[in-house]
Amino acid sequence: MEARLAALESPQPPTSPADQDEIFWALEGLKQRTADSSGAVLMTGAVTVPKGHHAHWQMQGSVQEMFATDFASRAESLSALAHPVRLQLIQRLLTDASTVEEIRDAGDFGTTGQVYHHLRQLVAAGWVTTLGSGRYEVPPAKIVPLLVILLGVDR
Repeated sequence: MEARLAALESPQPPTSPADQDEIFWALEGLKQRTADSSGAVLMTGAVTVPKGHHAHWQMQGSVQEMFATDFASRAESLSALAHPVRLQLIQRLLTDASTVEEIRDAGDFGTTGQVYHHLRQLVAAGWVTTLGSGRYEVPPAKIVPLLVILLGVDR
């Protein structure tokens, strides 16, 4: 795994086609399965979060179909994430918290009302779900997409 990561982050291109196939194994598989000449995008991951939940997720999108949609229609969902407190809330829900009290006890999240305000934004956008009895979680189907977004920002 470390060798693959080092190769991906290396400024030098792979030395042979065989090396390139090894580094871009997911990309090569996607290209073989894609009939759309404009290409496709693949998001995949197998994750165990610190709280122990497992998320296995794969999603493919046609580039042509994606460009045919209104990018701005995704602004509300992205906006829900675009706040430091909300990102911290999500991180806490993935690591060690399930309730507002557990969230508040662990950091600078403001008042209970402020925590609920941020949670409402995340719930409305689908990044968090309510389990009942005052408990919240990040749905498994959102864990890999969230981590992909964070990985993309880090690039």
